[in-house]
Amino acid sequence: MEYKDLEYWSQQAGQWTQEYYSKIGQQPVLSQVKPGEIKAKLHDSPPENPESMETIFEDFKKIIPSGLTHWQHPRFFAYFNGNASPASIVAEQLANGIGANGMLWQTSPSVTELEEQMVHWFRQALDLPNTFLGLIQDTATIATFNAVLTMRERGLNWMGLTKGINQFPTLKVYASSENHSSIEKAVRLSGIGSDNLRVPDKLPNRSMDPNSLRSMILADLQNGNIPVGVILCCGGTAAGAFDQIEDTIKVAKEFDLYVHVDAAWAGSAMICPEFRYLWKGIEGADSIVINPHKWLGIQLDCSIQLLAKPEVQARTVGIQPDYLKTDGIENITNFSELTIALGRRFRSLKIWFTLRAYGLKGLRQLIRDHVTWIKELEQKFVNDPEFEVSVSTPLALFGFRFIPEGFDSNQITNALCHAINADGRVYLTHTTVDGSEIIRVTAGTYLTTRNDVLMVYDIVKEFGNRLKLTHPEH
Repeated sequence: MEYKDLEYWSQQAGQWTQEYYSKIGQQPVLSQVKPGEIKAKLHDSPPENPESMETIFEDFKKIIPSGLTHWQHPRFFAYFNGNASPASIVAEQLANGIGANGMLWQTSPSVTELEEQMVHWFRQALDLPNTFLGLIQDTATIATFNAVLTMRERGLNWMGLTKGINQFPTLKVYASSENHSSIEKAVRLSGIGSDNLRVPDKLPNRSMDPNSLRSMILADLQNGNIPVGVILCCGGTAAGAFDQIEDTIKVAKEFDLYVHVDAAWAGSAMICPEFRYLWKGIEGADSIVINPHKWLGIQLDCSIQLLAKPEVQARTVGIQPDYLKTDGIENITNFSELTIALGRRFRSLKIWFTLRAYGLKGLRQLIRDHVTWIKELEQKFVNDPEFEVSVSTPLALFGFRFIPEGFDSNQITNALCHAINADGRVYLTHTTVDGSEIIRVTAGTYLTTRNDVLMVYDIVKEFGNRLKLTHPEH
């Protein structure tokens, strides 16, 4: 294939994508293939000679779709969705066609300056102080890892970068028990070690107890340890929990600790003013991560890290050998100095397209609809005595248990989730909260309608009734 063939094959890809979306709601949400089934259809070795694009594209159509779980399906209610608006898809096509690496300003000024402006737009949409700057990371995991490295080095006066951390007293990081597993991963990989990730007590609303945090920090100081940072949760994955951001930041600042807030999912909802009470005091954070690819249609990968003082992170992860210096030009941004990776994709283009194609008004309506529909669905489960709503949040997430009389609720709830997903009409995930199995329901895709959401209750009831007749405990 040559560049002159791009137009034809781009049209073919576009036609296939259009057809894919026109029929996506008719497909089982969860892929029905067995492990190894797709790999068995692939050649054992790479081809020595070129193959025609006709052959390659036909193989794509025959092999790949059956092994897809359809993340853009209107009844994908699992995890937190990674949604893709049509405008974002077009922007990604253009970014892939351009093939730029925005590691430095001079390697593509458009890539850098559009990213600067899109972070600025996003900050305004969230009504954050104009002192916040930032960058686009690939995922929240990487943004959090950068933040943990920064709090580590800030706590060591940046001596860990050159001397290593073994010669210093033990470092301590504090985080909510409701935080994502990426927090522990970052603390592990930073060299601080997961044994030094401290989890204060939580309040009845699942938020970190600020008084417990203060007591824990004081105890660690008394024992000769070095507290370096606090990681707060704003919309936890399992139960959608929110830490008391303002009160907890006040405690952290008493001890001059760096504060990172993981708002990967819920942060997108903060474009709606009525939800901003959930992160009251957020302006006191040093670092905030939000994933527009979870709820705003700006597809994976797109994670925005907002920084109160970008120079602190740059001092930690930035390094500039001579071959990466831009001589003779001042007042420019080189985003590679603010993160671990040198190479940078043109991620800002899909933000630009999406924000302009739908406007903040349209995106707010998307979020409000999802919250309203999920709340309506949740009430159906509240009103049904065979179910217990164990997790309720202010946003588009809740969790329920199946509690028919005479059955072990954990076992039958787990069996119910598996039966629903095997059916394929909807896709749900289960988790454990306070020792109990629950089924999570969350909405996030562009194609989802109210009817799609409310269908969940009917399908759950259908399989719940079947299980009561066939489950071994019956």
